[in-house]
Amino acid sequence: MASKHKNYEVLNLIGYGLAKFNMAFVQEFGFNTKTDFYRYFVDLKLVATSGVVKNRMDLFDPYFDNGRRGWWQKADVYRHRKELIDSLFGQANAKEFADIVKLYLKENYHLSTITVIDKPIISSRFKRLQETGLEAELYFMSHYKEQTLFRKGILEDARLYGDGYDFQISVGNNHYLSEVKGIRAKHGTFRMTEKEYEKAKQYRKNYVISLVTNLDESPKILLIDNPIHHLEFKKLTKEPKPIVEYHLVDNI
Repeated sequence: MASKHKNYEVLNLIGYGLAKFNMAFVQEFGFNTKTDFYRYFVDLKLVATSGVVKNRMDLFDPYFDNGRRGWWQKADVYRHRKELIDSLFGQANAKEFADIVKLYLKENYHLSTITVIDKPIISSRFKRLQETGLEAELYFMSHYKEQTLFRKGILEDARLYGDGYDFQISVGNNHYLSEVKGIRAKHGTFRMTEKEYEKAKQYRKNYVISLVTNLDESPKILLIDNPIHHLEFKKLTKEPKPIVEYHLVDNI
């Protein structure tokens, strides 16, 4: 498997911006040609050659009506990355998205030459951009019906409830609880929280770990029903962190 570029996340943002907004995105950085724009990232030492930036645009081109086919052969492989960026920043226009990329560069590469207004919600979304869990969940939501068990299922999002599973999928009279886990490589391990473990004990065959593997390359979904029966887990107890609260001194 090819190693992931060390600046993978920001390159995806740049490629997305180029594919979606074309020259409007480039001009927000003060350049009139893509050649100069590519060179900018070489000068910043984010990439070794201009071709690295162009290749990232090629990866995102198939998802936008911009007159370029790009790497259409990889459209299915890279779609989950586009959907991840869509979920976090898809409502932004060219200027707003350029500001998002500038802020990412400023925060992660300490570029003092970039001036942009810090927005706390954008910083929070950057953290989610790097979370395996969100990427796996979005992939599962787009592809769960490709799984035989869930083919005719109706999905309900339960993530906000924090009750030991991410989704309920109703298939006829069966109601499956699906907890989604993500692994960046083809093989690896995952953990279950105490709440997830107890829910799995309660629902047994109707509790399914939906494991999304190989997120960095070509994701696949592996369904593991009744995971406590089929897999071996080791209980680990971590010392709780001290709870800090701030109490108002006087009544309002």
